[in-house]
Amino acid sequence: MLTDEQRNRVCVILVRARNPNNIGAVARAMYDFGFSDLRIVNDYPVPFERARSAVDAASVLDEAREFAAVAEAVADCNLVVGTTAGGKRVQEHPMYPLAEGGGLVHEHLMQAEHRVALLFGSEKTGLSREELTHCHWTMTIPMFDRDGVRHPSMNLGQAAAVCLYELARASGPVTAASPLLAPAEDLERLTLLLGELAESSEYTRRHPANSGEGLLRRFVRRMQLEPADAAMWMGIVRQALWKIRSEKTET
Repeated sequence: MLTDEQRNRVCVILVRARNPNNIGAVARAMYDFGFSDLRIVNDYPVPFERARSAVDAASVLDEAREFAAVAEAVADCNLVVGTTAGGKRVQEHPMYPLAEGGGLVHEHLMQAEHRVALLFGSEKTGLSREELTHCHWTMTIPMFDRDGVRHPSMNLGQAAAVCLYELARASGPVTAASPLLAPAEDLERLTLLLGELAESSEYTRRHPANSGEGLLRRFVRRMQLEPADAAMWMGIVRQALWKIRSEKTET
């Protein structure tokens, strides 16, 4: 099972969760399985005092933090995992069933400096395409499919409880820690720098369909950069930007 120290490096992020009772149910699941870092991303204040379903989990709600954007909420995390019901949505990330995904998270938590974020979307629509661009990969809970019925999904509180149970329990032998990945804040800086480079080099004019911010964000995360590699790439891109801008100034 996860150690207390490893649990402390897992944060649960609720994006656009609207129902206080659902937030309370997630907080209760976190408390029951030993997790405490709850983060909320919303465009309006969340009435935590109405989260009556958070039985015995007041401490989780009291310490919950609110953020204006996903990028801010995941900034200190090295691995960001989105949850999805799957279905007919076009998959733009690797997607793992919960048992396999839980094992991968364990491998990352073996790395002493790794902080992991588990993202859950709104009750009605889940995570949007843009919100998923902040994820390295996605994880889904396998469910029973019935003929003629749309792809099934779980209540937000239920989904969080199942996912946290899988993370908390022993999920098979982990032979080695995953390499330390660069924090999300560095990946976001690199994404923005690449966007500036694409604009300055006129790549966006020639290839507009391949230069959107979401595409660049997914591209950067697929690189699985370690901290030193991310710093090197940022230095290379900054130098290229300086060179392009210097030549434009001279002409």
